[in-house]
Amino acid sequence: MRFEAEAKRALDTATARGADYADVRFGAVHDEHVEVRNGVVSGFADSESFGFSVRVLRGGAWGFASSADISDAEIDRVAAKAVEVADASAKVKGRGISLAPAGKFVDTYRTPFEIDPATVPLEDRVRYLLDVEKEVRAAKGVTVGKASIDVWRNDKTFASTEGSLIEQTILQCGSAIHALAVGNGDAQDRTFPGTCGLFQTGGYEIVRKAKLLENARRIGEEAVALLTADQCPTGDMDVVLSSDQVSLQIHESIGHALELDRVMGWEANFSGTSFATLDKLGTFRYGNDLVNVVCDMTCPLALATHGYDDEGTPARSVDLIRHGILVGYMAGRDTAHVANVPVGGVVRSEYWGRLPMIRIGNVNLEPGDVSEEQLIGDLRSGIYMESNRSWSIDDKRLNFQFGCEIGYEIKDGKKTRMLKNPTYAGMTPAFWGACDAIGDAKSWVAWGTPNCGKGEPMQTARSSQGSSPARFRGIQVGVGYGD
Repeated sequence: MRFEAEAKRALDTATARGADYADVRFGAVHDEHVEVRNGVVSGFADSESFGFSVRVLRGGAWGFASSADISDAEIDRVAAKAVEVADASAKVKGRGISLAPAGKFVDTYRTPFEIDPATVPLEDRVRYLLDVEKEVRAAKGVTVGKASIDVWRNDKTFASTEGSLIEQTILQCGSAIHALAVGNGDAQDRTFPGTCGLFQTGGYEIVRKAKLLENARRIGEEAVALLTADQCPTGDMDVVLSSDQVSLQIHESIGHALELDRVMGWEANFSGTSFATLDKLGTFRYGNDLVNVVCDMTCPLALATHGYDDEGTPARSVDLIRHGILVGYMAGRDTAHVANVPVGGVVRSEYWGRLPMIRIGNVNLEPGDVSEEQLIGDLRSGIYMESNRSWSIDDKRLNFQFGCEIGYEIKDGKKTRMLKNPTYAGMTPAFWGACDAIGDAKSWVAWGTPNCGKGEPMQTARSSQGSSPARFRGIQVGVGYGD
């Protein structure tokens, strides 16, 4: 998908109209979703979109316009419109925008994969999901069983007045199962794998790796067992969180908090701003010494991995937290110029027709050296919690309360009775400061979040938070449910 001539036309038109800088993106998006519910195909979507957008900088302000019609006349109109929008924005701007250098790149990037999803017939996918969902409901007492597969393919071309011309094909896949049990005046859910499924970059091998069929009946049985399980106790306790729950914790209390546009107050829609302000950079203790977090846009399998972001910045790894200290942010070229921090390739848009913005990338908690078994084995008492069920966090990303699908009491280093409705709460720095052990590399998973929302109008993005299970001491447990 090469649009070299069309890109040159758009950039030439924008420059002729007075743009100080311009870039253009051409894109073709293909999304597939198949879902089975209680023995029938309950959802099927196969959608495509195709178009382009022009972004310009003029007079220290951004302008943006897009269209689904790639014709010479429309390219000229959209490029001119983007300059017109920038002129209007410049009349009401505050501090003018400048860009940190990104470099000139002429390159091609394609997601590595083993099995092209296009080679797996639809009927094979549907048959597999029917078998999986049937196994979920084989657990007596399951009210609703669901299974689903998603495939996303994004072909895009980027060009800029700085001389970059970049072609990319991003391929992402994922799958999930869900069991709902209703009874005893209660309703309980279980999902697998993890909180919302296993979503990663790659081909159909990601679906096979999830092992839905092998775990379907167990997930159904757990949902039913939760109906009669004991209520999670309350109090300050030691807690071990599963790796997928740690991933959600990273997303909400680190990922969104360290998006630099939020930090600087440039973006506050949907999820608010951040407590992790620029004056804290390099000195603020975000967590325990063993907490090390990077945004690595090159991470294999991680759901946000690509070659370049939507403003032509190459994917890199940027330190966010090192030995518990805040040392970096996820930045775009405009925010990086103001804050004097590096860019790592995190500016993305939902599709070709939306303005790119800073999005959570691959925000990974580096693994520790403790085995998954030892995290629990070292505790005389505590609570193990797995798979997120609910979350609440304030608009500064500071105070939070999370609920999980399932818990287990820990006694003398072993998981014992099942507990329902486990919840925990805290403040972000104190919580990460209470982390005293992180699972080793064997337990580390690149968990993907397929539906992160931001902006107005809201854009959905796919992020990743790689993590191992981790242990936290003296955490407030049982909030919101009573004794």
